[in-house]
Amino acid sequence: MGFFERYLSVWVGLCIVAGVGLGYAMPGVFASIATLEYAHVNLIVAVLIWLMIYPMMVQIDFGSIKDVGKKPKGLVLTLVINWLIKPFTMALLGWLFFKGIFADWVDPQTATEYIAGMILLGVAPCTAMVFVWSHLTKGDANYTLVQVSINDLIMVVAFAPLTAMLLGVTDITVPWDTLLLSVALYVVLPLVAGYITRRRLENKGNNTQGNGAVDALVSKLKPFSVIGLLLTIVILFGLQAETILSQPQDIVLIAIPLLIQTYGIFAIAYFAAKRMKLPHNVAAPACMIGTSNFFELAVAVAISLFGLHSGAALATVVGVLVEVPVMLSLVWFANKTRHWFD
Repeated sequence: MGFFERYLSVWVGLCIVAGVGLGYAMPGVFASIATLEYAHVNLIVAVLIWLMIYPMMVQIDFGSIKDVGKKPKGLVLTLVINWLIKPFTMALLGWLFFKGIFADWVDPQTATEYIAGMILLGVAPCTAMVFVWSHLTKGDANYTLVQVSINDLIMVVAFAPLTAMLLGVTDITVPWDTLLLSVALYVVLPLVAGYITRRRLENKGNNTQGNGAVDALVSKLKPFSVIGLLLTIVILFGLQAETILSQPQDIVLIAIPLLIQTYGIFAIAYFAAKRMKLPHNVAAPACMIGTSNFFELAVAVAISLFGLHSGAALATVVGVLVEVPVMLSLVWFANKTRHWFD
């Protein structure tokens, strides 16, 4: 890795500080950015995430996707973690901390809303950023695409009933425009663009020349991908600067069970992947998908069910704040332990 990528965690830390500082100093600018959204999806953030994902989509060898079914263990691991374990551990941790350990520090109504926000995060597996984590761990791009696609299909069917069951309510209104727009922006459009780009490069010469042209393009795009990640962090933290500075104690309280959940789920998935003898380029993305969250959907549902200034909305926002630094630490760990899977 180059100097810039090697110290990516440092740049992320600086961007977090810069985002909070800019958000506090120039709230009007970030308020204007916040208004540029459709169906609770911020369009500027969507463009930046698209910028991150497009180079990874170019790397996908669509001709080899048909062979993914020959290695079903990774798909099984992803589905079990996302739909049979993660939602329930999140609900359990939320109840344990806010109805037990932190009960004296948070009033009952707010505690219930915090738990609801955590549950919404737990029921929404990642769609977009997982392509970034997969790329940083040198994951199999083809396999990652299939894993994300299957999760998206299941989410369309399972999100509402599973959320209703864990929240104990039956009037869950899924913001279908948010769900479908996010899938289109973060999966379908960059996938189509990547496919067209790859086909054009491959058609310029023989297979070897085509692959070389693809690698050259990806190498040129890589800095823009990292810049997209860093700008996304600045915007996300800038948008939440006031909340971070005005409610630091509650943010810490919410972050504690979220951190335990994130590292705990990754540990379960990583251990299972090793026991299942998955190759590292399948194991790492599978664990990243199970660990990260579809925060756009979680935030949108929290706002629609409980309101913009509710504890549930705050909990989902805290999920956004802790995810990027935590996932980068897990990327580092996955790369350091690659030899475990050799």
